[in-house]
Amino acid sequence: MGDNAECCWYSIVLCGIGCVTVVYYMLRWSWQCWHGFKVYVISEIWQTDLRTYGRWAVVTGATSGIGRAYAEELAKRGLDIVLISRSEDKLHRVAKDIESKYSRKTRVIQADFTEGHSIYSTITQQLEGLEIGILVNNVGMNYIGVLANFLDVPDPDQRITQVLNCNTLSVTQMCRVILPGMVERGKGLIINISSEAGYQPLPMVSLYSATKAFVTYFSLSLNAEYRSKGITVQCVAPFMVSTNMTHNVPVNPLVKSAASFARDALNTVGYTTYTSGCLTHALQHIALSIVFPGWLRLTSFCVQRMEKFARSIEPQLNELMAETKTKQE
Repeated sequence: MGDNAECCWYSIVLCGIGCVTVVYYMLRWSWQCWHGFKVYVISEIWQTDLRTYGRWAVVTGATSGIGRAYAEELAKRGLDIVLISRSEDKLHRVAKDIESKYSRKTRVIQADFTEGHSIYSTITQQLEGLEIGILVNNVGMNYIGVLANFLDVPDPDQRITQVLNCNTLSVTQMCRVILPGMVERGKGLIINISSEAGYQPLPMVSLYSATKAFVTYFSLSLNAEYRSKGITVQCVAPFMVSTNMTHNVPVNPLVKSAASFARDALNTVGYTTYTSGCLTHALQHIALSIVFPGWLRLTSFCVQRMEKFARSIEPQLNELMAETKTKQE
């Protein structure tokens, strides 16, 4: 009798643990599904009025790709735009296009974010007096245009400094410049463009991956610090978007155009502070986390396969890089 009673007690305990586990995961998956539906479906219907944050939006890296797409979409939604990039000619062309298409005011600031601290005093002076409601920290660069090991790039000493200045220093310094005005008014929106490459370590784009992990963690921490002051800091971590950085890869069901991505990503404002930007990228994020987790990416076997794959596609990537450079010129 005693053995039977003890066995029955163990069965009840194990059954209870199993039930609690099932309920926990059902609730968790239900919440994730509801959150995804709200962020990527409901947001298409009820969009946040971005004009409530302030009159002006500042966009870095604003002359092409995601940065230009954000600038145009923000202008379309009723904001005046400050465009910051390194090419003055391109800045004026984009500014003229925005003014003619959307009848919004623009300002341009020429700055090369690879140069380090020296540029931010000038940027601060030129932004003085503007009611800046939105900052989009978009400017960024890759370590090298192909998959490669850390040292396999010409002049790595200079390149490392440029990437760190452009991808991490720019985000922190631009927040430092613009946050005080937002805090004073008690409202503001900062959008930091990270990457799926920053979600888990990614060999052969190691420096780029690390800088984007910095952007992600900085954004989440900054949002926690300043949300009580009326400021939202959103981190956007896209997959592949057709831009110069990705050699203008053709748009397909998995690859978004910059314009489409910026529209979808801006719809998520007010619904989440961390987003893949669009539904297709969110689904890719889930799938990749399951089939290609971080521990697998870091194995010697996987890295060797990546190196072999990189060598096989390098000729095609070099051709695409040459075409992209020709178009830019």
